[in-house]
Amino acid sequence: MVIRAGHLMLMSMLLVGLIVTGCAKRPATTSASAPAPAAPPSTATPSTPSTVAPAPSAPAPSSPATPAPAAAATRPSPREFTANAALKDVFFDFDKYDIRPEDAKTLDANAAWLKTNADNLVLIEGHCDERGTNEYNLALGERRAKATMNYLVSQGVQANRITIISYGEERPVCTEKNESCWSKNRRGHFLVKPR
Repeated sequence: MVIRAGHLMLMSMLLVGLIVTGCAKRPATTSASAPAPAAPPSTATPSTPSTVAPAPSAPAPSSPATPAPAAAATRPSPREFTANAALKDVFFDFDKYDIRPEDAKTLDANAAWLKTNADNLVLIEGHCDERGTNEYNLALGERRAKATMNYLVSQGVQANRITIISYGEERPVCTEKNESCWSKNRRGHFLVKPR
């Protein structure tokens, strides 16, 4: 009987140890995500959105052989972009980032507008519903924005005109707790800025 009680006590201690250890490894904030444009990584907060490419930590050398880092350093801020009624949102199924056939038609129209308005840069925001962790939703929102960008590029929109950002679940358009509302939040949203 003493052996069984000892085993039970040991198993209980191991279980408590696993639970405590497992919880300690979970990130508390999104600071592990890429920082917002023009913000140093040390200032990222849970309300700071994830972006595709962080701003470089040191100025890029100004040689003609390295134009890409210089372009990243001059990347526009999301605050510089505004909505345009001609560009419609696209929506995604739960936990997916595939472009649906009905949304491909919307993206075709958006691509046509962007090609005829080549003097505009575009920001694609990736959004999610509230289900899932903040970290997971930031990553999913980024995949949605990338899928949207890739579709536009396949339709002839220049990739260097497009910036993407993920807000995860942080900017819902609907706050009710039902599928009808959640489906409105799972979206790719478009903003533009003159070059």
